[in-house]
Amino acid sequence: MTDTLQSTTRALMVQGTTSDAGKSVLVAGLCRVLARRGIRVAPFKSQNMALNSAVTKDGGEIGRAQAVQAQACGIEPSVHMNPVLLKPNTDVGAQVIVQGHALADMDAVGFHNYKKVVMTPIMESFTLLQQQYQTIVIEGAGSPAEINLRENDVANMGFAEKADVPVIIIADIDRGGVFAHIYGTLALLSESEQARVKGFVINRFRGDIKLLESGLEWLEQKTGKPVLGVLPYLHGLMLEAEDAINCQQVDAADHQLKVVVPVLTRVSNHTDFDPLRMHPQVNLQFVGKGQPFPAADLIIIPGTKSVRSDLAFLREQGWDKQIQRHLRLGGKVMGICGGYQMLGETIADPHAIEGEAGVSQGLGYLSIATTIEKNKCLQQTEGTLTMPNQMPVTVKGYEIHAGVTQGVSANAPVQLTDGPDGQLGCDDQVFGTYLHGIFEQQGACDAILRWAGLEATQTPDFDEIRQQGIDRIADTIEQHMDLAAIWPQWADKFKR
Repeated sequence: MTDTLQSTTRALMVQGTTSDAGKSVLVAGLCRVLARRGIRVAPFKSQNMALNSAVTKDGGEIGRAQAVQAQACGIEPSVHMNPVLLKPNTDVGAQVIVQGHALADMDAVGFHNYKKVVMTPIMESFTLLQQQYQTIVIEGAGSPAEINLRENDVANMGFAEKADVPVIIIADIDRGGVFAHIYGTLALLSESEQARVKGFVINRFRGDIKLLESGLEWLEQKTGKPVLGVLPYLHGLMLEAEDAINCQQVDAADHQLKVVVPVLTRVSNHTDFDPLRMHPQVNLQFVGKGQPFPAADLIIIPGTKSVRSDLAFLREQGWDKQIQRHLRLGGKVMGICGGYQMLGETIADPHAIEGEAGVSQGLGYLSIATTIEKNKCLQQTEGTLTMPNQMPVTVKGYEIHAGVTQGVSANAPVQLTDGPDGQLGCDDQVFGTYLHGIFEQQGACDAILRWAGLEATQTPDFDEIRQQGIDRIADTIEQHMDLAAIWPQWADKFKR
């Protein structure tokens, strides 16, 4: 490996002992720490598997976590920050997105063989970022010690070796077995891979640090590598999840509006509902397989990577009957993206883009018909939202869909720069839109919640909550990690 000082200046990679060890959050926090000190930094994740994605300004698609990390850096997200995104559409297959655009659907074996090819655009993107920024903070994927995935690896040590970057390994002590996780992970790496590990970070610690010190000493003696920090469990941290659904809500004495979201098998962009999780007047409940809908004011059908199969799943759960009853009792229903398509009359997939070719009957609440086409719509957009008996408000967000919908009229509730979007139906009880991120603006969120029955809305500033969350992570890192040991060339910047 090259000189540690030179290598760390150019990049640092965060790998984890397990999925959800805290890699995404640590990368976001480290990016904010460096950006605060005037260091030009960018995030990077060579390969991401997630149904939560974001759209860049130039119309590319990347993992949602990298978009949040870019915000932590104070820069615009780029497709080069996540050159390979895998979006699962079955249990054994996924859509492969390379440098922002869909390449093909592949099964696990097909993609495993394709890794030899995809390393080239990965290194192209990484090199381009290195030319533009002083340093890159890289996020690994899952664990580097997955024996069955090590051949042709592009996500963890395979990339670290190719790019010649140092690594720190993070482990979640809240799961239990943290020392076994760290020691076992290191033991399963090759000698050259072990040599590039600079140290360890223990995440989500609760209790008295003195009770942990003997374990830390043992770990350092056994591995010859330092524990660079022990990060405490951050209760109430509100930050968008990379993939897993986050059900945490703000504490509030009186959640006045009840919102239910069915969890579909390929639910995508469920970060749409983060502003509602963080809303002090909203009780948001995700309902999974085999569960009935609780009493609600508003049911929101989310986006999905496989619209027709998830529509069939929705019917298998009996949720279509429960939606029907909900409307009969005066409740409101909303659909976003794939959920919007389900609310229409038909969904056709003539090219077998999302599964078998064919046509599915929709729920029939909106007079629209959707055809899944080969080209995907990827764009950031803005305009106005006009809900019944309300004044227009500004709205912005992003679109990710292969469906082309017919039947949208000039008086659609959402008027975007490129034309009308969405529809209201069933005596204004049903509302659908393609716009992801619609709840992130206070005015738009207020308008939809008022339509759903919340009279005196008190919607918080979602972007401010996000920024506060990133700052909180950065503050914690500065307090509990030895940053000078990671970046000795910038040690003077980390003096407290």
